[in-house]
Amino acid sequence: MELIVGTDSTWSLRAWICARLVEIELDLNVIDLTQPDYKSQILQYSPAGLVPALKHGDLITHDSLAIAEYFNDYSSGGLYPNSIEQRAKARSLCAEMHSGFISLRSECPFTLDAVEPMFHISECVKEELNRLTEIFEKASMPFMFECAGAVDAFYAILAYRLKTYGINLNGKAGDYQQSLLKWPLLIEAINEAVRWRALKGIPLVGSK
Repeated sequence: MELIVGTDSTWSLRAWICARLVEIELDLNVIDLTQPDYKSQILQYSPAGLVPALKHGDLITHDSLAIAEYFNDYSSGGLYPNSIEQRAKARSLCAEMHSGFISLRSECPFTLDAVEPMFHISECVKEELNRLTEIFEKASMPFMFECAGAVDAFYAILAYRLKTYGINLNGKAGDYQQSLLKWPLLIEAINEAVRWRALKGIPLVGSK
């Protein structure tokens, strides 16, 4: 399988983590999203013109959520809990991450560079943090469900984004955030993202 990913692309990282969770070997094709022609490069692989995209034989699967589902099917259900109820909850949480938290994404853009802590948090971001706290408080610990899965892959990147801006949740939600930040697979994913940058000659700015 070939996974087409982009530099500093959070959704590419989520797909990468899902593949690693179910031990799927990937060939990576890294697109430099800072280049003016990046869209035309992606369109060679994905009709949507977005990363990530997965090529497996003649099949092209675009969109990170669809890719996660493909990995789950390919691994005979390795990314979701066993019970039908928990699978439904897990898919709901992945879908919410996929389409929600718009203000957090906008006001706290993902970056590998060093940034100043966020001292002023808008009301929109506060509302989304309240919702995120509700979600994180339901974690079984150290993962959302009994075993690491797609939900942890999707929300670990958000946990890292919050840390970048000095945002730490409290109580059990904070415990789950810290558990994700200490997760070896997230640490590996961030190192992988740094490697993607290095491949394209994009330096890091400052240090965290």
